[in-house]
Amino acid sequence: MSWDYFGFSSIRSNARTNSSTVAVNNPADISVIVIYFLVVLGVGIWAMVRTNRATVGGFFLAGRSMVWWPIGASLFASNIGSGHFVGIAGTAAAGGIATGGFEWNVSYLFTMPEYLMKRFGGQRIRIYLSVLSLFLYVFTKISADMFSGAIFINLALGLNIYLAVILLLMITALYTVTGGLAAVIYTDTLQTIIMVVGSFILMGFAFNEVQGYENFQKLYMEAIPAITGNASENCYTPRPDSFHIFRNAITGDLPWPGLVFGLTIQATWYWCTDQVIVQRCLSGKNLSHVKAGCILCGYLKLLPMFLMVFPGMISRILYTDVVACVDPAECQKLCGASVGCTNVAYAKLVLELMPNGLRGLMLSVMMASLMSSLTSIFNSASTLFTMDIYTKVRRSANERELMIAGRVFILVLIGVSIAWIPVVQSAQSGQLFDYIQSITSYLTPPIAALFILAIFCKRVNESGAFWGLAIGLVIGLSRMIAEFAFGTGSCVVPSNCPTIICGVHYLYFGIILFVISCIIILAVSLMTKPIDDKHLYRLCWSLRNETEERVDIEQDDWVDTKESNMEIEEPEEEPGFCKKAVLCFCGLEQQTGPELSADEQAALQKKLTDTTEHPLWRNVVNANAIILLCVAVFCHGFFA
Repeated sequence: MSWDYFGFSSIRSNARTNSSTVAVNNPADISVIVIYFLVVLGVGIWAMVRTNRATVGGFFLAGRSMVWWPIGASLFASNIGSGHFVGIAGTAAAGGIATGGFEWNVSYLFTMPEYLMKRFGGQRIRIYLSVLSLFLYVFTKISADMFSGAIFINLALGLNIYLAVILLLMITALYTVTGGLAAVIYTDTLQTIIMVVGSFILMGFAFNEVQGYENFQKLYMEAIPAITGNASENCYTPRPDSFHIFRNAITGDLPWPGLVFGLTIQATWYWCTDQVIVQRCLSGKNLSHVKAGCILCGYLKLLPMFLMVFPGMISRILYTDVVACVDPAECQKLCGASVGCTNVAYAKLVLELMPNGLRGLMLSVMMASLMSSLTSIFNSASTLFTMDIYTKVRRSANERELMIAGRVFILVLIGVSIAWIPVVQSAQSGQLFDYIQSITSYLTPPIAALFILAIFCKRVNESGAFWGLAIGLVIGLSRMIAEFAFGTGSCVVPSNCPTIICGVHYLYFGIILFVISCIIILAVSLMTKPIDDKHLYRLCWSLRNETEERVDIEQDDWVDTKESNMEIEEPEEEPGFCKKAVLCFCGLEQQTGPELSADEQAALQKKLTDTTEHPLWRNVVNANAIILLCVAVFCHGFFA
């Protein structure tokens, strides 16, 4: 592991000339970057000012007022972080288009753990899921995004990697901590536009260099590095199936059963249960807007194959000796990672191919993807911690205390994630995207199994749910810890991990773990007492249309204590100008609204939980869902 790579030198050295260079050092690039930051901060401040951030619903769910297009843009931007630009392009450079299949397999509550508490009762499942989600954010999202963003910024600006990360995090946390979900969603919308436009421009330059798709296919298969060392031929020669999504079930690096079934399990967890995604849907003003936002995100998810996968493969053609290097000593010299340099594929393409000004735009794209992903994760992680964990410690906490706790937790999360970055670099042969997907396959199948069974099988109870999650976690951690202990190795230097433990492909492992979890959940549930229907109205599929009032198995342990606190509080003094400015900036200013009668509160509650749709818009949304599905099937078939 190279200390120089992790940022302990102040500037980047050119591997070929041994001279210190900074790629972005001209007025055009710098001007574009400055303008980008000013616009993003302006949008964030605008959203901060226009929304109510002093309440739990306003800060965490944007007051449930969002329409379809910012929801869809935020879903896409939250998912497409810098880990995608760096990771997908790098994996594509190494193995071809199959990684694009990951992107096509998509097509009244504060948190999803809260749903499980209402469905099963008790607290242990809710706390378990919240803690596991926070660990997943650190392992697979925050640290990976920060690492990939730092690679790009280090190469582009020559900054110390950790200094680059800290500067970006300061700006990112600025409008996450202050603005809440509304600021995150509106800035995500702006950043989605920047990402798509900038990536299309780069794709055009890249295909122009290889003179079209047919020549691109030919040149990729010939992209072999000059220095191969003692590596075997299969380590540096492009795979024969590089231009096929569906690959051999046994010998394929991404076997087709795993891509179809294992990836579907991951997608079910991420797109249906992950707090980052669900929180954006919960912010929608009605069900039609939520569905339309999800469909817009589905259309946008068709783009990464063309905007990231193909450019990553073209980078291998144009900079073969760097991107496709296999000799550990040579790779260490070129990018500071002995396991390979595929992670620099996209950054190399941007810095070497784009002209001044547009290079600055693409750097802004990378910053946009990093910041939009991180802001989404920070906001969702603080929601999980605040509503599912902190309220267990401080049951009498008022709204202001919860707002402060959520903001402080973001800072703690950042520190832990930075400390995890060195582990990310060497995992899964240096291929960042494979690292993310493998960790997901080890930890999330039990969650996907539980949510599916909780919705579609009302016989499942709390005991079955808990033991299915607990045993599934033990099995998944056993595989994950073994990989960290033995190392994942590389093609040149394979891992020593026993085949019986690490020999099963991570997508196959996810399928096996999902099946085992389902069996345990059902078996334990059938051996224990079922839950009465009166507790399950509108919480499972067979009882979704029941109109009777549901009796919660267990009441929520946190309620708004504002009214009781107001009875015992002493008369407040008018705060000074400085204190008032700080409270306003952090969204903690005292806001008093009209007292609502019981009927008004009931009407508001009905509005927040209403799932009815206007027939016209319901039909428009459903038709678009069918069209999206057809397009996704066609894309799979065309590249199969």
